[in-house]
Amino acid sequence: MNTSPVEIRIRAAQGGDIGDIVRFNAAMALETEHRALDVEVLRAGVAAALGDARHGFYLVAEAAAQVVACLLITYEWSDWRNGQWWWLQSVYVDPQFRRHGVFRALYDEIERRVRDTPGAIGLRLYVERDNRRAQQTYAALGMHETDYRLFEKTLVSTRASTATAGS
Repeated sequence: MNTSPVEIRIRAAQGGDIGDIVRFNAAMALETEHRALDVEVLRAGVAAALGDARHGFYLVAEAAAQVVACLLITYEWSDWRNGQWWWLQSVYVDPQFRRHGVFRALYDEIERRVRDTPGAIGLRLYVERDNRRAQQTYAALGMHETDYRLFEKTLVSTRASTATAGS
């Protein structure tokens, strides 16, 4: 595979990006967790995030005149630190554009934004236990595994909650 850099443009996602983001999220769930998402529920969830900044925000990467990657940032308040963690979620890079610096460009933009945002204190993410390649990528960016394990309990049943475990 060619690993030469491509020209990448990072920008905030807009309503017109919903189709690409939905497609990327569905592909990511299938690829990493072997889960088929309910596309109607997924589309509604992406639309909700795009329409209400309290949920977070998406960035997309463009290369070769097309959207080739996305990620979602959501927030967690830390009373211990009196600041806000930014969570990287729904990270996906089109397979044709992997190993071309696309994720690195997205990550660098997010890290810049955290540093420039008063009250933002750092970045967190969760990654599948068996996704070694992603873990190596995150470690190479200076992230480290924490001592915490993630527990959850779904309290509201939707078509999506029975099909997904992640985002």
